[in-house]
Amino acid sequence: MTQPTDIRRVLTGLEPFRVLDAFSCIGGATDGYRRAFGPNVHVTGVDIQAQPDYCGDAFHQGDAIEYIRAHGHEFDFIHASPPCQGEGAPTKGTNAARNAAIGRTYPRLIVPTRAALETTGRPYVMENVAGSEVRKDIRLCGEQFGLGVLMHRYFELGGWTTQQPVHPRHRGYVRGYRHGIWRDGPYVAAYGKGGGKATVEEIRTAKGIDWSTDHLRLREALPPAYTAWIGAAYLTTLAPRLEVAA
Repeated sequence: MTQPTDIRRVLTGLEPFRVLDAFSCIGGATDGYRRAFGPNVHVTGVDIQAQPDYCGDAFHQGDAIEYIRAHGHEFDFIHASPPCQGEGAPTKGTNAARNAAIGRTYPRLIVPTRAALETTGRPYVMENVAGSEVRKDIRLCGEQFGLGVLMHRYFELGGWTTQQPVHPRHRGYVRGYRHGIWRDGPYVAAYGKGGGKATVEEIRTAKGIDWSTDHLRLREALPPAYTAWIGAAYLTTLAPRLEVAA
């Protein structure tokens, strides 16, 4: 079995710090980890769909859970963002009857993803929306990073822990129509189309993503600022281990 990289060799530039971004989409999470871990990081993305705009170092098209099971132990850190369509409140509540009537179903992948992650023995983070089955260890919001989206996301931390950052008060509404009422505000709605929802350029600016113009993928992508914070938080947990090993 391939062993995780010795962190001392990583920080001295002798070996790359290997990150797996599972369910990567175009690599919003990938870009954040590259910012956090610096030029010596190597990030591999995995997604069931082709992602020509993926921004990492390597990409594998295939089943992310199977890839984690087969190769997760080869990485130093794993990020996973299972599809959220079947996890949020609208799917489970508001839209449940309509989806049932038309036979629309969504995969529920959090539990099998967690099981795969736990077999690797590697530190991980799994991200999803409110109402999902991820453990709510950390909540991040665009306002914490001065972004033009709110986009609350929850993060389950495996094999490590950190403190919840302060969640500042929102500065106003998300721009657009809601229940037939138009509201202006400092944030854009980076989902769907129409009703004042964000354009491609607005999403790029609001999320801090400049390498794609694919509207759907931009909507799905995690703002890199989130995983830049996660990666930096993980690095702080390594300091005591480095002192002991010195």
